[in-house]
Amino acid sequence: MTPSGNPKGKMKELLKNMNDKVRVLTDESWDREVLEAEGPVLVDLWAEWCPPCRKMGPVIDALARVTEGRVTVGKLDVDQHPEVAERYGVRSIPTFLLFRGGSVVDRRVGAMPLEELQALLAAHTVEVAAR
Repeated sequence: MTPSGNPKGKMKELLKNMNDKVRVLTDESWDREVLEAEGPVLVDLWAEWCPPCRKMGPVIDALARVTEGRVTVGKLDVDQHPEVAERYGVRSIPTFLLFRGGSVVDRRVGAMPLEELQALLAAHTVEVAAR
């Protein structure tokens, strides 16, 4: 909770601190930004109350910076937008879904270091800059 006690205020604060390279996804934008995307899309399905999800925030920001122009990186809050999580059978968070051509090509669950996410992308022939 923020000092005002407003949970929506906390969400706005989290999103404000997010790298501008990370797309904030919603149920409404899902098809356009993920399924119809031209290149690969890595989606972090998360929730504000989840400590491992919050731990991944800086990792996702870093990944978005090093893959800019090659991979779209987005975050979807499963509490605010549950339809997508249900559609893909997400039961634990954080869950990372990698899409190509509108289909899931890989899925990982749990917090992980930047290098592991880079390896995930590399396994699907997405060029990733070294940090």
